[in-house]
Parts: sequence; structure tokens; C-alpha cells
Amino acid sequence: MSSQPTGGDDGTSDSQWEAMFRSMFGADADEALRQMREQGLDPQALARSAGLGDDPRALNGILAQVQRMLAASGDDPVNSDVAHDVARQVAAAEGDPTVSGAQAAAVRDALSVADLWLDAATDMPPAGGPRQAWSRSEWVEATLSSWGDLAEPIAASVTDALATVLGDQMPSTDDLSLPGLPVGALNGSFGDPQQMMRRMGSAVFGMQVGQASGTLSREVFGATDVGLPLLDHAATVLLPTNVEAFAEGLDAPLDEVRMFLAVRECAHARLFTHVPWLRAHLLALVDEYARGITIDLGALEERVRDIDLSDTGALQNAMSGHIFRSDATDAQKATLLRLETTLALVEGWVDEVSATATLPHLPHAVPLREMLRRRRAAGGPAEQTFASLVGLELRPRRSRDAATLWQRITAEGGTDARDAVWGHPDLLPDTQDLDDPAGYRERQAATRAEEADLDAALAEILNGATSGDGDGGMPTPPEDDEPGSTRS
Repeated sequence: MSSQPTGGDDGTSDSQWEAMFRSMFGADADEALRQMREQGLDPQALARSAGLGDDPRALNGILAQVQRMLAASGDDPVNSDVAHDVARQVAAAEGDPTVSGAQAAAVRDALSVADLWLDAATDMPPAGGPRQAWSRSEWVEATLSSWGDLAEPIAASVTDALATVLGDQMPSTDDLSLPGLPVGALNGSFGDPQQMMRRMGSAVFGMQVGQASGTLSREVFGATDVGLPLLDHAATVLLPTNVEAFAEGLDAPLDEVRMFLAVRECAHARLFTHVPWLRAHLLALVDEYARGITIDLGALEERVRDIDLSDTGALQNAMSGHIFRSDATDAQKATLLRLETTLALVEGWVDEVSATATLPHLPHAVPLREMLRRRRAAGGPAEQTFASLVGLELRPRRSRDAATLWQRITAEGGTDARDAVWGHPDLLPDTQDLDDPAGYRERQAATRAEEADLDAALAEILNGATSGDGDGGMPTPPEDDEPGSTRS
């Protein structure tokens, strides 16, 4: 970095960067920047790849994270500190106004009325917990840890693969030191080139998770509308800024849009709260699927062969998408099918129950339902990013089929029969039921008959084993003092 102010390509003067680095690293800022770039840690490229622009004043938090990352001893696959800072920056990039008192009151009222309407549509009781209005940043704070957990299995595989491919290209850092860090912070295990690549991979993956989470915070309406249970406690939430942005240009008034979204949020919350196995079941399927994904080392090596490690954006691209092996095992395909079916059943149940609850009250319930269906089918940039991170699309492709199935079950057996299906994961419909909703009832009856026959056969075997004298019907040996008894 030159000691004389010069103009950057983007109009940012080097003197601004110099002043910022001196505020962090002191008089040795020039040497710190040089050594960081030699190790592939260019802060300006890091910020640009995260979509934060080139204003050095917006990068103080990121640079502090880089400094802590170099000194940290942890080896988590996703750097949660970097993810947090990037997510907060991205969430606020297009504005993140504080929720006003009037907005919070309107949200609480809508969520309260939504629960009253749902009482007539399902026997599942309200979720309980607080009714809240969140800003985008508050949504990030409440859900980011869940996104990190979802991405962690893939992050571990990708960073290990990156360390294998690029580790030999990294210089040893046994003798490297950076001002502002403890003596020896870069020696030992951090001096291992592969270990350093894992640290870099963790930071870049943290940036990706943060960027995707921050982008999602500008798209979601509540805490549950992505289909996965992101909260580990009961609560119902709406984001007024996003709800109002969605309502702009629609024929339906804001109050009606807010009510429709509130009903969907409360329906999701009831399901996740009162089906105790569902949250763990979904997250376990995501984890099982992600851990089964393998990395194509040849494809990754091809992508990073001529990479400039100071170009963090190129490193991000190399670590996401088109590096997953396509030859999934039969077990992994079965897991993915179960996961997609369960996500579709969740979305279809919420869609059907919400429609039942809103049709008597909202004039625009039908077009709003169709609009939400199309919006979920189209997805958005954040969902595409998570697809590249986790190798999994969040959109259930068969939610319409699932809604049709739930409607059929309700028509034939009532709401009790529909909601009773959630009593155990073994009772959930499968892809055959989504293909043929009309035959679901007959297949369930046949299954129950087979189970009854099996129970009867087992009972007959057990009864036969305990009938007769003594064990297994064998005669009881005579006591020693009985006539005819003998002693050994």
C-alpha cells in the first residue's frame, strides 16, 4: 500500500484504506496488509465478494473478523462470526427500519386473530409463545445458527477437499507473524498449509452462509415460511417491512395480506410445536442427506487450478456448486425422496388448513393462496445459494399434490383423520399417496388389515407357547416326596 494517497479503480482513495488499517493494526498496517494478501486474505476482495461494496468504512467489522479468525483456535467448518457479520450487513443493505409500535401492534393483532380462525380449521391448539414483529436483523439473529447447522456437514466436506487440493500450494507460516496478534499465534497447527486452507474455507463458507441468510431476511414473511423449523422454541413472527413490500402493487389491501400471512405462520407454528417428532425428523433427514454428499476432487481441482487465493470471490465460486458428485447412492436417493416428501406434506398441510381458515373471512383468499404457491415454486436468490451450499433445494416440488391429498383425507374422514396422520412418522403418506390421493384410504385400510393379521398370528404363537403344563406345554417333573419320585 503506497504511503501517498492515490485513487482506486472505484474512486476509493488508498489513504482511506491506510487510515482504516492503522486504526486496527497500528503503525505496522502496511506490513499486515501485505502479509494478509500473501495468505489469500484480501479484505477488499472479501467485502466485494460478499456484496458489501468497496467503501472501507463498511469493512471495519469484516476486518476485525479476519483478525480474530487468524488468531482463533477453533476449527468449525462454518465460521459463525464471519457469517453473523456478513448476514447483518446484507440484511441491512437495502434498509432495515426498526419496527414501529404501530407495526408491532398490527402484527400481534393479526397473529391473535389468525389463531382464532385456525381453531375452526384444525384441532391442533395454538403454538403458544410470544407473538412478535421482527426487523430483518432480528430474523438473522434468531435463525442464523440453524442455517449454520444445516450447512455444516457440507462445509466440512468442502473445506477438507479444498485443503487437500490447495494445501500443497500454501507456504508454511511457521515464521509468520502479524501485528496485533499474540506471539506464536500463527505457528504450530496454524502453520500447517492444509490447516490454513481449512481456516480460509471456514471463513469463506461463513461468508456464503451469511450472505444467503441475509438475503433470505429480505424475502421471508415470518419464522416458518421456508418450510424448515428454524426456531427451537414456540413463537409466531411476522416481518412488517417484508409484508408491506409484498403487499405493494397487489389488489388485496395490506390488512388482508397481513392476515393471510399471519394464518400461514400460525399454522406452521402449530404443526412444529404439537408434532414433537417433526422438527428432529426434518433436520435429521437434511443432515443425513448432506453427510452423504461427496465432493468431486477432480472437478474442484479443475476449478481452483489457476485460482488467485487473494480473489475471495473466485474462491467462493470454486467452493459452491458443480463440485458435488452426481452418482448418489440408492440410500441417499431414498433419503432425499423422504425429505422432499415430508417438506411437501408440511407445506401442503399448511396450504390446505390456511385456505380453510381464511376463505370465510378474506375476499382475496383464493388469489393470495395461488400467489403464495407460485412464489414458493419460483424460489429466490437466497434459496439458490443454499442449494449450492447444501446441495438441496428448499422448495417442495409436490406441495400442490400434498394439499390435494390432505383435502381428500379431510373430505373422507374429517379434520380429526387429517391431523391424526401426524401422530407418528410411520403414518405419513409417501410418494405413492401423492401420485394417487384417491387410493390413500384403501391403502391405509389394507395396511391396517395386514398389521391386524400379523398381531393375531403373533398372539396365537405366544398363546401356544404358554398353554399346557409348565414351560412350553411340557409335563411338570414330580416333586421328590411324591410317589414314584426318585433321587439322583
